[in-house]
Amino acid sequence: MLVKAFLTPKEKPWLVVPCLFNPAELSVEKSNQFAEVNIPGLSSSLLQFVRGNSRTVSMDLFFDTYEEKIDVRLFTDRITGWDAGSMLSKIPDIAKGLMDIQSDTHAPPVCLFIWGAFFFQCVIERVTKRFTMFLPEGFPVRATLSVTLKEYTEVDIQIKAIDAQSPDITKRWEVTRGDSLWLIASKEYGDPADWRLVAEANEIDNPRILTAGRSLELPVKE
Repeated sequence: MLVKAFLTPKEKPWLVVPCLFNPAELSVEKSNQFAEVNIPGLSSSLLQFVRGNSRTVSMDLFFDTYEEKIDVRLFTDRITGWDAGSMLSKIPDIAKGLMDIQSDTHAPPVCLFIWGAFFFQCVIERVTKRFTMFLPEGFPVRATLSVTLKEYTEVDIQIKAIDAQSPDITKRWEVTRGDSLWLIASKEYGDPADWRLVAEANEIDNPRILTAGRSLELPVKE
């Protein structure tokens, strides 16, 4: 059985938005920005590093509800937001799509894309929907979403990363409702993929099951 990929809001990991089928492939793009400095008398300009650009991940997500005979938009709109647009602008956040503006932050939520061991903290930058099959009643039952995810890293994490020194003491984390290993790893180490450090240190076999009130050891990242 294939392990489904899914998207979830970072701060509300229980709101899982699954993909009906695993993507066939994904592409990861990373770039740096340089400024050209012109020096008289030199045969070419000098390149000065300005900043790194966020990684982007692109993929196609396939949805098919033909066998169930239900509208495929019940799944795709959980990612893109509802096609009714402004008519549903006042719906509660729990019912909004992952590209909809949240009432508390006035911005779309930061998300995690998780596919097996691949963890990517991101915002959904762009989605193109293609509906490729319709029932006689007129509603779509097959769709492909071309998705572009932009890496998201909090400012305080980026500032800490400038100082390459790791913490010199082991910390502990008191689990509360809604916590997940990838959320803890993201806040502590700056990378949700470091959840394995916490899992191994605390002998956790199933990373999706955490009991509120449990005290976790957060090991030093070498």
